[in-house]
Amino acid sequence: MCSALAIGLAGCATASASIPGKDVIVVGVKADQPGLGRKENGVFRGFEVDVGYYIARQLGASRVTFKEVRSDNREEKLNEHSVDLVLASYSITPDRATLVTFAGPYYVAHQDVMVRRGETGIRGVRDLAGRKMCQASGSVSTERVVSGLGIRTRLVPGSSYSDCVAKLRRGDVDAVSTGDLVLAGFAAPDLRIVNAPFTDERYGIGMRKGDIDACEAVNRAITTMYQDGTAGWLLRKWFGSSGLKLVEEVPQFEGCS
Repeated sequence: MCSALAIGLAGCATASASIPGKDVIVVGVKADQPGLGRKENGVFRGFEVDVGYYIARQLGASRVTFKEVRSDNREEKLNEHSVDLVLASYSITPDRATLVTFAGPYYVAHQDVMVRRGETGIRGVRDLAGRKMCQASGSVSTERVVSGLGIRTRLVPGSSYSDCVAKLRRGDVDAVSTGDLVLAGFAAPDLRIVNAPFTDERYGIGMRKGDIDACEAVNRAITTMYQDGTAGWLLRKWFGSSGLKLVEEVPQFEGCS
């Protein structure tokens, strides 16, 4: 069932308009998010990498290659045909859905807060008022705190969540807030998740706008992935020791548009 997930492919194939049935499918993933997508010694590894491989093979690809994307260039990489699919902690939002077509979600994470181990003044999102919080470029997580909940934090820009966690360790910021799967990947003895989730993060698979056939095919593949046990196996593989309550049932899909 899961032995095919022994992967280590990287490549530079150019994406085309039609995805199902392609011989080579290019998947955009993060390169600096432990647990989800990280490039080590030239090889991409992580939950989203494994899911991307599974989905692409279900769509008929004989070869799956991976390219790095960032939160601030995911749409650009899709629209310039550099990648076919994006799995990169890509939360489905109404604004983003005007730019790309989303399949899924393939997992519903929950936004939480990470602080330094000795921090006692932040027990939940409301405690971020007046505190320094990192704002990762291209991410909507900070917007949920500041605009969605009206919490007045002191925002400090970061180029990525990897950069934000580095700032947290140095004391440049007091907290990092995003989906719990992202935070779990950065878990370390000197850091902790406050374990007070406050919103859902519906992680979708992005593709070029209007590719409904591909979206429906990806949704079928996601369903199969949960039904055959692969999704649960991968969640436990990458996050089983994190302490998070992992959901192994098929998520409710948004619908293709």
